[in-house]
Amino acid sequence: MTESPERISMAGRLRNNFLTGLIICAPLAITVWLTFTFIDWADSWVTPYIPQRYDPQYYFDVTIPGTGLLIAVVFITIIGFLGKNLIGRTIVNFGESILQRMPLIRSVYKSIKQIFETVLKEQSTSFKKCGLVEFPAPGTWALVFIAGDAQGEIAAKLNTNGEEMVAVFMPPTPVPTAGFLMFVPKSKIVLLDMTPEEGAKLLISGGLIAPDYNPNGPAIPALPAPRKKAAKAAKIASKEA
Repeated sequence: MTESPERISMAGRLRNNFLTGLIICAPLAITVWLTFTFIDWADSWVTPYIPQRYDPQYYFDVTIPGTGLLIAVVFITIIGFLGKNLIGRTIVNFGESILQRMPLIRSVYKSIKQIFETVLKEQSTSFKKCGLVEFPAPGTWALVFIAGDAQGEIAAKLNTNGEEMVAVFMPPTPVPTAGFLMFVPKSKIVLLDMTPEEGAKLLISGGLIAPDYNPNGPAIPALPAPRKKAAKAAKIASKEA
């Protein structure tokens, strides 16, 4: 006797349709909101400094979103272009020499510059790998981002036992904007094939969105037993019997 399929009530259908629509609309709405929020934030910083004669809003009497962001991108690109030649480097070095004479500002500027140079460096390997370390107790594992090898005094003090130490950043879930900086022996880190973007998705989703995993290289099938040798051995055994 076959069981009849369970019928869904009208309220259940409406609920399922609502959840389906929410899954479709929520990511789109949040993405659009975040995009326009970032554009408005950039415009609020740049637009007040635009001369009136160069402001499109003065001529069209309409606010054009993204004007400040576009001008900021063009301005930063021009500064980067000028900073590569001799004249630009001279101006930059002169400005840095002035900042180096200010006690408090000198430390802040130097720290921020080192962070940007490390993160935006083309050849940098910082935060380009994910790994697992045992935390907070043996047998439990936490996802970390590889920052790089320990350097300076920390490397000199921790590498005395012959074990190379690595700096890792362990962010919390679901907001990975803070976390712990830890120095872990390289042999204690289990490197992962997932990208930092996939690791961030895994953290933000609380483990719900796990990236697909394809082992490197195809699996090597077991070799079948040679048929000729097996048949020859069977004939010899039958003759001896």
